This record gives sequence, structure tokens and C-alpha cells, in this order.
Amino acid sequence: MSVYTSSKQIELGSAAFRQWRASHSHCKYLHGYQLKAKFTFGCKSLDDKNWCVDFGGLDDLKQTLRDQFDHTTVVAGDDPELDTFKSLSEKGIIQLRIMDGGVGVERFAEWVFKTADTYIEEATEGRCFVVNVTVTEHGDNWASYSSAINKDTLFVDEEGTKTFVKEESAEEPKQEPAFQEHSGAPEPDPAPQDHNPRAAQVGNVVTQGKGNWFKGTSWGD
Repeated sequence: MSVYTSSKQIELGSAAFRQWRASHSHCKYLHGYQLKAKFTFGCKSLDDKNWCVDFGGLDDLKQTLRDQFDHTTVVAGDDPELDTFKSLSEKGIIQLRIMDGGVGVERFAEWVFKTADTYIEEATEGRCFVVNVTVTEHGDNWASYSSAINKDTLFVDEEGTKTFVKEESAEEPKQEPAFQEHSGAPEPDPAPQDHNPRAAQVGNVVTQGKGNWFKGTSWGD
């Protein structure tokens, strides 16, 4: 089945963070970027206005993202100087956000993706979803987090350019193993299989600047 997609860029704000494990690099020092996120949304059917996602209805999502990243200091939950950052926060010097899954543009893209996907699913009553989020630090650095779409896909960017991606052909059927004479020795236990990555728990636990936006209410209430 084919799906439609549309794209939107949202300013996340100016955030400071550091990669404390990067002892070989100046990234171990506290530094900041003006972060931006480009979203690709998907749906199987358009709304009554022939839109995938109503870009004018994203104000609550934008505010949630900016509360996390705009003029904040984002710190890994295992940062050895976490108590120092907490002390600065208590003194009103920084607005602290703690991400237990770690910091960095890749983790930011994951957090933004999962936050937006929850919002979009509820706001559209399950009609739409997030396909991809790309977070940009500056013109040379960015990272993405995506969901897989194993179907024919019609991509439509903000300029209206359409790109059709054909679904990949199905995998070849597995061959039955050739007959082997049983030796009488016990068969070894099969190797453990990897768990389904789509069933994995969210890696990032964060502190949020203005409470838990998901607790007990719908988006926008």
C-alpha cells in the first residue's frame, strides 16, 4: 500500500551539552548549537483538506520541543559532573535537562522522533505517523532517526516535489535444509535470536522543564 509524506522544519532552540566520554576531543567541553529538526510525516490517507499533517496545528509539539532544548543545558544521566550541573540548576544559572540515554545529535533525533510520533498519532487519531526526524547542529553536522516503511512510498517535500519509492521485492523463500543422517549425538541448542528492535523500550529518560506533558491529558488540553 502506498503512503503520502510531507516535511516540516522546526527550530528547537539553543542548547548546550557536552560529550563527557569524548576525552580525545574538545567535544568533552560544554558547548552549544542552534538546533533544528526536519520532520517527515506519513499517512495512508489525506484529511478533508488533502493534507497529510496540518502544520498549523503543531504549536503544542513545538512548545514541548523548545522546553527541552531552547536555552537549556542537556546532560547525560551518567555524566560524572551531574551533581555540579544540578547545583548550577538549583542556583538558577542553567535550565537543566537530564537524558539518561545520553546526549548528542543522534540521541536528540531519537528523543524528538518519539516525542513527535506520540503527539502526531494522538492528534490525528492514528491516521498519521512520523517517518523520519533529522536534527541539525549546523550546516555540516546532522543526524537522523527513522522508522522503516516497507511499502510503496510517495514522498512530497515542502516545495511540492514528488518522489516515488517502490517497495523492495519480497525476500526469496528459504530453502529447506538438505537431509543429513542423524549421528545419534544430541542436537545443540539453537543460537539465541535477536529481539525485535521495534519492540525495544525508549532509550532516553529525560527531565522536562515544565512538567510531564503526557500525564493524564491529551495533547493541547
